[in-house]
Amino acid sequence: MSGSLVQPGAETRADGARICARHRASLASFILDPDPQMPAPCASTPLSDLIVLDMTHARAGPTCARQFADWGANVVKIEAPGESGEGLGRRHGPDFQNLHRNKRGLSLNLKSPEGLEIFMSMARKADCVVENLRPDVKHRLKVDYESVRAVNKRIVYGSISGFGQDGPYAHRAGVDQIAQGMGGHMSVTGEPGQGPMRSGAAISDMFAGLLCANGMLTALHDVARTGEGQWVQTSLLEAQIFMLDFQAARWTIARDVAGQEGNHHPTLTPMGAFRAADGHINIAPVAHMWRAFCETLEAPRLVEAPAYATPSLRHKNRVALIADVEAVTTTREVAYWLEAFDKARIPCGPVYTLDQTFADPQVRHLRVARDIDWRHTGKAQVIGQPIHMSGAKSEIVAHSPDAGEHTDEVLTEFGYSPEEIAGFRARGVV
Repeated sequence: MSGSLVQPGAETRADGARICARHRASLASFILDPDPQMPAPCASTPLSDLIVLDMTHARAGPTCARQFADWGANVVKIEAPGESGEGLGRRHGPDFQNLHRNKRGLSLNLKSPEGLEIFMSMARKADCVVENLRPDVKHRLKVDYESVRAVNKRIVYGSISGFGQDGPYAHRAGVDQIAQGMGGHMSVTGEPGQGPMRSGAAISDMFAGLLCANGMLTALHDVARTGEGQWVQTSLLEAQIFMLDFQAARWTIARDVAGQEGNHHPTLTPMGAFRAADGHINIAPVAHMWRAFCETLEAPRLVEAPAYATPSLRHKNRVALIADVEAVTTTREVAYWLEAFDKARIPCGPVYTLDQTFADPQVRHLRVARDIDWRHTGKAQVIGQPIHMSGAKSEIVAHSPDAGEHTDEVLTEFGYSPEEIAGFRARGVV
């Protein structure tokens, strides 16, 4: 049996649950669920009463499950025996480690009757299932929402797909870049006239994962009222369009097709990235800051220019205005302008490369990068939770699991004997 990842100092509740010693005080004020809570990495307390079965792959689904794991849920990552996770690059590489920390790994052959039976026995005790399989795959495996609900009516079942669970494109495989294109994002990103441009981050993947987690938490809240779970669904396409927000609403409300504006704001001028003598600086003076902005630039002629007298005129004449502003900003270094605009209380900031981002004192203060220590990577850092709570902290307490690393441990906790587990291994069930 593999070693437990429960933190040193954990105690055992009367019903058999394991609780991190450092969280005793905060947990003492809660009425805990009488069902056994499995010993799992103790990353936090708010979701420590939840069991989540994670059947996800790629990025959107794992992002959803990571939200639960980082806030204390017992997340069991289920993979087919022999699965390596190479689709995300090396399993021991940065991407996989960042997505699957604070989870445990179980290998399980869902295509075998015994494997399906084990999954359903776990689903009876679980609070949530998360998956981003193609819609037809989960039905073929018989792990779809209706099948799971038949054994646990309180289950909250989260599904992320490329295009939705039904409709003309439901059968299609979807990935982030496809959603960026179909969702309109690539048409409003990049410099005018240079053709469509993708974002450097997997934004539809990430946002779909966060939306699904949000929806599942909403459904979990409703379980207390109704006694029944729900099927929570979102897609990369919906997440991408939702993320466009005001750009999308410009079409739905005003029938205005937004275009590419490069590094400048599509509706507010001047607001964007301006060249300095040694790099670029983002400056964002809203309308009431126009005079202070010009004074900071030491350019009174801009205030007096009729072409720039109102916000609408400044936007209409944006090409000329941007050129006039850069004629001034290019005379000084970024550091000078940062100090000057900050003193004038005008929003501004440097344009960093990633090494500069993580060296920034505010980023370091916020503990955006969190330490992790693992035999495969040694000391490294992953990206911590960007959410801060006054009564709970999210920590990185466990590395991303090797394939099936905790199979014996998890199955034992769900009631299977060593002899049964050995038999499963012999028959290729785990």
